[in-house]
Amino acid sequence: MKGPLGPVLSGWLALAAATHLYFGGFGFPEPIAMRAFHLLAFVPPIFLLWPARPESPRERPSLLDWAWFAAAAAPHLWVWFQAGAVSDRMEYVDDFTPVMSAMAILAIVTLLEATRRAVEPGLAWMVVISIAYMGFGHLLPGVLNTRPFSVAEILEASWLVPTAGGVYGPLTGIVATTIAVFIIFGAFMAGSGTGRFFSNLGAAAAGRFTGGPAKVAVITSGLFGTMSGSSVSNVITTGAMTIPLMKRIGYRPAVAGGIESAASVGGAIMPPVMGAAAFVMAEITNIAYGEIVVAAALGAVLYYFAILAAVHFEAKRMGIAPMAEADIPTWREVLADAHLIIPMGVLAYLMMERWSGNYAAFCATLAMVGVALLRRRTRMSPRAIFNSLLNAGLTMAPLAVAIAGAGIVVSALTATGMVVAFGGIIKDLAGGSLPLLLILLALTVLVLGMGLPTTPSYIIAAAIGVPQLVAMGVEMLPAHLFIFYFAVLADVSPPVAAAAFAAASIAGAKPTITSLHATRFGIAGFTVGFAFIYDPGIMMRGSLTDILLAVAIQVGALAAITASYAGYFTAPTGPVPRLMLGAAGLVAAFVHAVPGPGRLGLVLAAMALAWGMGRLVTPERRVA
Repeated sequence: MKGPLGPVLSGWLALAAATHLYFGGFGFPEPIAMRAFHLLAFVPPIFLLWPARPESPRERPSLLDWAWFAAAAAPHLWVWFQAGAVSDRMEYVDDFTPVMSAMAILAIVTLLEATRRAVEPGLAWMVVISIAYMGFGHLLPGVLNTRPFSVAEILEASWLVPTAGGVYGPLTGIVATTIAVFIIFGAFMAGSGTGRFFSNLGAAAAGRFTGGPAKVAVITSGLFGTMSGSSVSNVITTGAMTIPLMKRIGYRPAVAGGIESAASVGGAIMPPVMGAAAFVMAEITNIAYGEIVVAAALGAVLYYFAILAAVHFEAKRMGIAPMAEADIPTWREVLADAHLIIPMGVLAYLMMERWSGNYAAFCATLAMVGVALLRRRTRMSPRAIFNSLLNAGLTMAPLAVAIAGAGIVVSALTATGMVVAFGGIIKDLAGGSLPLLLILLALTVLVLGMGLPTTPSYIIAAAIGVPQLVAMGVEMLPAHLFIFYFAVLADVSPPVAAAAFAAASIAGAKPTITSLHATRFGIAGFTVGFAFIYDPGIMMRGSLTDILLAVAIQVGALAAITASYAGYFTAPTGPVPRLMLGAAGLVAAFVHAVPGPGRLGLVLAAMALAWGMGRLVTPERRVA
């Protein structure tokens, strides 16, 4: 931006992030005041930073943008000064005054425009539809019919129900406290050079193997995902380096984009720092974050195993060589940044010891600054610290409006009873069949993900689907993990896949084709999602035998499926072994009516037959 506005906005966002970090370590104000401060800090700047239209000038905001800025600040400033009175009022009992109505209208309208600009127009439309449903649902027939709501009730439910939903609901509270501090930790990881360590580690570990650049992309993107709260930003950050390199050594553009986008979205499921939705899960389930991390760890490893296996088979079939030796960093260079892993260990330890998430992230952030001082190349100057806070603020602003919008949707679904009604529709369609219910819920989450970021789609789908799963005997944690995995996969699944489309733009490929490749590289997300329900060993529950059997089934199934798709196992495979491997892998992964040992035996037999048939292929035909 031209003039002094750029530095002023940078200082605003950096100071807001620093204040959130301070609160994370020394205690938060009472909830209403904290949520008001959070929204006041991050919603108004969106109108100065994100242009209203693509053709709008980016170097300066217009007078209309300034009007939006003032309108967005007013309701949250009002709540800040009235925090005590807001906290003391009884929701839906005390009068919702004309002043409150005016503030609610300002808050909702500005939130919708901020969502349209900085997040997704689809989410803004979903919020509009939710509010409209509260207003006109009593005119609809059948299960969609609701009781009439007054205008004041609609405004109150959408804005100021701190204990249940709306803009000031618990979801905004989660972002304003725990998630915000983790985002700041991720920004400090990036600012300290941890990204360079991850990139060098991936290249040194995988660069010398077949299809090295693609395997480097997988490892690097997974590690970067622990720092990034957005799969799209992860694609843009790492894909700018890895996609051109993959194309240069022989991968088709759509395949390179698919590999990168599948690897990037997996960062949200990779402990110890999972996506924002994982913290929401911990809050709404009252399950310790450390327990969620343990339950999700094996699934995340299997997800990346499947991508690496698919990349390996693809590279073998295409004869793609490793990276050039000159492009592979030495282990000495990798170890020069290895000390930066210590703060992640601090974070993991504190979380496993059941410290609060915000305090653990606060300590890990301070540890990052301190540990970075150990070597000259990683020391963070005051400018680097400022930039890290600024980047955290830029990340939090869109997330703040996305979660507030999701809060309105959840509030509308709850107030109208649509959660029960829609859940009942799905339950009736499933007809008491748990497998069919799971398929319907998976499709619901994937459809929601077409227009929503991962966290809001998870929140809304969990509100609808988890009660149905629990009613059929599924435990709370696996039910939420099932929904969570499909919310993550929605970013790469067609027809609308934000992460895959971002990768396609870098690769110069068709977005839909890229998303199809991303979906098949991320196949483990689908198999592991169902395994959470049927194979508790995958969550490290049960005996050691149960855990090993669950992992072995997934490893065998994923290896067979990826080899079948690539057309290569230990040698190029013809139609018969490909069909055999694919069928055995799908049965092992999804047909849980067959006992675990039987599924494992089936896939091992198919792999043995495919290996034997590959041995019969002549060397000349293998080369061909």
